[in-house]
Order: sequence, then structure tokens, then C-alpha cells
Amino acid sequence: MGFTVTFWGVRGTIPCPMASHLGFGGNTSCVEVRAGKQCIIIDAGTGLRALGRKLLAEGVTSATLLLSHTHLDHISGFPFFAPAYTKGFGLRVISGHLTGSPDIESVMARQMERPLFPVPLRTMGGDLSFLEVPPGHSFKLEGGVRIHTAALNHPDGATGYRIEYQGRSLAYVTDTEHVPDHPDRNILNLVDGVDLLLYDSTYTDEEWAQRIGWGHSTWMEAVRIARAAHVKTLGLFHHDPDHDDATMERIEAAAKAEFPNCFAAREGTTISLD
Repeated sequence: MGFTVTFWGVRGTIPCPMASHLGFGGNTSCVEVRAGKQCIIIDAGTGLRALGRKLLAEGVTSATLLLSHTHLDHISGFPFFAPAYTKGFGLRVISGHLTGSPDIESVMARQMERPLFPVPLRTMGGDLSFLEVPPGHSFKLEGGVRIHTAALNHPDGATGYRIEYQGRSLAYVTDTEHVPDHPDRNILNLVDGVDLLLYDSTYTDEEWAQRIGWGHSTWMEAVRIARAAHVKTLGLFHHDPDHDDATMERIEAAAKAEFPNCFAAREGTTISLD
């Protein structure tokens, strides 16, 4: 069975549905991973809505949703995920960044309460379960899939994931802020030798210097991490909504000049890790 990665949302912060952004896409973070029979979704940004329609059309009956964290750009697609309203659909929601109260189910329910949203979580007809896995822990899914986690440096916390299947690996590391000249050991350990690393590349180094403390990183740091951890392929992810297609093409070209096995993630594209 295959191991593929499909991008349904690659932006950070806020959707940007403008003509100037269509080449890379305007939806916020959402990635579909197929590992054998497992359907794994990473983050529930606005790209989740279109993915949900596709899963229903394909007759998929279950999925695991891994949340990096619960800032709005990473969960705002959840109320519009049609499979969660479908009787018999099994959805397992996993988070790692929350400690104590509130728990992940409470947070996901809160954004669906009045006056924020008219349809409460309790009306979802699917078979939903919620689980919290502390960062640094590992767990298995059915079919030989293993997932490792790591804490990230982000306001209110965030979790990075490494998914392994049949000798191949994917790491998803967003949202995180680096410290200059001090690579994050949690991240280096998580992504060591990974086949594909998707990394928070929101800013350039110059832009980042004006946004310290906002919880994000740069494509230059992505390259530094990829080199230090012997990453095979680097995917730039969580694009700034102010970066239009022309800007993203320049960033991608500059990154490829530094790390040839590199690309900027584009909504609607699929990568095979087989």
C-alpha cells in the first residue's frame, strides 16, 4: 500500500483567496497523509472542507486528525468537515500541546458555540473521539504506522509529528520559532534522516527579525535544519498570506539554490514517499 502526502492548505494566519495567490493556494494548514489503509489528516485549517468532501466521495469511513495546535488558522475548517456529521464515520482527534484544562474536546467545541457558530459540536453525527498525547511520546496506528511527537516553540504550545510507514518517513513541523545559532534539539531529533520535512517557513530571515515572539520561523532556518538533520527532501510550508505567487516563486528558487531537494508546498499537489 502507498505512502502519499496531499496538500489541501499551505498558508498560515488567515486564508487569502486572491488571484495573486492561486498558484500556491490560499487555504490554511491541512495535509492529507495516506499510509496504507490509514487516512491521516494533519491540522484542520480551511483546507479541511474540500478534503472532507473528497473523503465522502471516495467512501472513506475513518480518519485520524493530528493537530499541531489550536490557533484558529489550524482548526477553523473543523466545523465544516462533512465526514464528522456523517453517521458511521470514525474520526479520532489527537493533540499534544494542551496541558490540564481545557482539554482538546472542549477547545474544539468552544469554537462551535454561540455566538461564534450556530451548530454545536454535539450535533456531529460521526463517531468522534478525542485524545491527548504529551509531546515526546510515540504511538502506533493500525496497519504498521508509527507516530513520534515533539514539543515546538510557539505561543500556547504546539506539537511536531513524524509519521513512519514501511521504512519511509514524513515530519510535519509547524508552528515553531527558532533561536538564531541554536538549532532546536527537539526538532533535530524528530526530523533526523526523514524522507520529507514540512517546515514552518513563514518568513525570510529579514522579515523574522521584525516579528520575534510571533512563533514562526524562516525558509533559511528550514534549510539549516534540513542540512543538520540530513533531511532528504525539504518542503517549505505555512506560507505568509502577504507572500503572493511571485514572492513564493522567488523564495522557492532561493531555497533550492541552498538546498536542491527543496520545494514550496502548493495546494492540490500530491507527493509519493514510496
